[in-house]
Amino acid sequence: QVQLVESGGGLVQAADSLRLSCVASGRTFSSSDMGWFRQAPGKEREFVASIDWKGGITNYANSVKGRFTISRDNAKNTVYLQMNSLKPEDTAVYYCAARGVKVGFYYNKSSYDYWGQGTQVTVSS
Repeated sequence: QVQLVESGGGLVQAADSLRLSCVASGRTFSSSDMGWFRQAPGKEREFVASIDWKGGITNYANSVKGRFTISRDNAKNTVYLQMNSLKPEDTAVYYCAARGVKVGFYYNKSSYDYWGQGTQVTVSS
């Protein structure tokens, strides 16, 4: 029973930065693995980054590795995605996701049980 709300998206220029936030409600947050996914128009929702419940293990899609950083603050019930060196191809709706039962691969959207409403990120050239 987790509710997720993303924020921080917007319209930026290429090479700019944004930080997305995902605020979670529910007592299971601190023990939940978390992920960020994104979906561009006409494309499948794809994995961006994940973080384990302690915040010690992170994973990134190759397309964002070295540019994006996922982190979490369990005391604030919040997961962040710091997005640097943004490119037009990063344009998408970004979704925060949480696991319930830990099953499946971290990069597979079907492994996550709870989803936020998404926040739009648009990067112009």
